[in-house]
Amino acid sequence: MKSALNDMNNSFFQAAQLILQAKYLVAFTGAGISVESGIPPFRGPGGLWTKVDPRHFEIGYFEQNPEQSWRLIKQLFYESFKNARPNPAHLALATLEKGQRLKSIITQNIDYLHQQAGSRQVIEYHGSYRYLRCLNCNSHFTASEHFLNNLPPHCLECAGLLKPDFVFFGEAIPEAVINQSIAEAMKADVMLIIGSTGEVFPASQIPEIAYRYGSKFIEINIEPSNYTQSLNPIFLKGPAGQVLQQLMKVIANEEFKKV
Repeated sequence: MKSALNDMNNSFFQAAQLILQAKYLVAFTGAGISVESGIPPFRGPGGLWTKVDPRHFEIGYFEQNPEQSWRLIKQLFYESFKNARPNPAHLALATLEKGQRLKSIITQNIDYLHQQAGSRQVIEYHGSYRYLRCLNCNSHFTASEHFLNNLPPHCLECAGLLKPDFVFFGEAIPEAVINQSIAEAMKADVMLIIGSTGEVFPASQIPEIAYRYGSKFIEINIEPSNYTQSLNPIFLKGPAGQVLQQLMKVIANEEFKKV
């Protein structure tokens, strides 16, 4: 027991040193970072796909059945997400950015919690639920009650069908988002992987690209992931909020020693 505790303390120390020495620190976050905010993951036990039919999020099905899909979308996202708040993990990353240590966040999440926590350099790989996009003219709107009270919502410019501005099955990741994410991964000398299993393609390739360009890794997850063996990270096991709170204390202590 004592040996395991010493190993964990040593892992936190190594992770803190890696962050303090990093020249270009990038965070890559998945659904696990938002679980402590009350947002369930999509996959795994209790995940969203075990409770609803994923076809409602296929672009072809959505276009053919917009009212049916929109009723479910409103319930799952716009009604449940509105009470979610950033947890200590989101706040820790915002603090690292404010201290000019963290250069950017590449997130697979659509929940906007990084921005609510105060992070500014956020790449939303799969888009965001906070905005709506017209399938006809590509106009964008904030997802306000004006639209959500009348389902399915329609564009104010051309009356076309609006969809949430996140990526559905059958849709491509925007090229600009892919290019920006790859550019950040190539520059990263240290990458924080938080709450991502590495199962969602093509987002799962981002840490692999960073690895090919020489990045080192710190992984925070409740269980080992696809990245744990392939990227040889410093692995910190546990809920993202709890682990990052502890890691921030170790970082602060190491910084204090240098004063």
